[in-house]
Amino acid sequence: MTELTREALGWSPFYMSQLDLEELETLTPARIATVHRDRVVGFSELGTLELTLDPGITTAAVGVGDWVLCAPDQHRLIRVLERQTELTRGTEYHTGEKQLIAANLDTLFITSSCNNDFNPARLERYLALAHDAMITPVIVLTKADQADDPGVYIDQARVLGRNLEVIAMDAKSGDVAALLAPWCGKGQTVALAGSSGVGKTTIANALTGGDAATQAIREDDARGRHTTTGRSLHRMGSGGWLIDTPGMRGLGVAEVAYGIDATFPEISELAEQCKFRDCAHESEPGCAVQTAIAAGNIDPERLKRFKKLKRENQLATETIAQARDRGRKQGKIYRSAINKKDK
Repeated sequence: MTELTREALGWSPFYMSQLDLEELETLTPARIATVHRDRVVGFSELGTLELTLDPGITTAAVGVGDWVLCAPDQHRLIRVLERQTELTRGTEYHTGEKQLIAANLDTLFITSSCNNDFNPARLERYLALAHDAMITPVIVLTKADQADDPGVYIDQARVLGRNLEVIAMDAKSGDVAALLAPWCGKGQTVALAGSSGVGKTTIANALTGGDAATQAIREDDARGRHTTTGRSLHRMGSGGWLIDTPGMRGLGVAEVAYGIDATFPEISELAEQCKFRDCAHESEPGCAVQTAIAAGNIDPERLKRFKKLKRENQLATETIAQARDRGRKQGKIYRSAINKKDK
């Protein structure tokens, strides 16, 4: 790794602009490759660095793909730089928290298979998260060689967004890297996401030249076992970077209203033409969405999934807002108690 430059790691003027003169002269930028319980590992021009975190920084605040400033001689992480993009998901039970999946991504490869794993509703969830984070989504359909007619799955995927890139492949073939090359150039960062057993590890091996073990899927429901157990940053043969993620069956949405609208543009744009601002798109007079459904221009199943995600996002967002409010109140109570004690 010592031959790497910052630019090869994905460094850009966006990150440089965050450094003051003293930091530029005394600290070293590094990109986080793995996050452990009490330390992190990063890649830098100096090589691979194992870092402990300064007081006030926890590993919960650091994600794979983050850029940080460190003091390499002391093995200390000093500061986490602002992210250009961050991919997060709402916790499954809406506890008022969001989980960081990956930081500073350019592209999200959303993987599914041409079999019983294919699920438009789950793909739309990933698309909403990617759109909201301003990350380019690409749907990658594996096991195309095993399907009687992979075109059926390709067509179903393409209608999930405008100008949405859909790539169908046999993940075990030799052309995986070539098919995904447009998004994997020098300094670019991609992530693989999707349920277990769809071939993410096989694709990762093809892109990085690795040899991580893979798991077979269950024949009854086409589901697989978790092969990847943690997030990590890997160098690709093309010069880009790959963040591999574990399979996620629970994928909550929270604070992603923009992403949902961007995932269902044919609905969200028409909704602005409805007679009533709070139109539920059911039986209200002057509903432009229902008019489009009656004309065959909108799939009613898409509307059902749109409304479901909207409801879930609203509830989760309210829960997160309540949790933040509780945190602020508890902070005020704590500070008040400290002040009284000091007096």
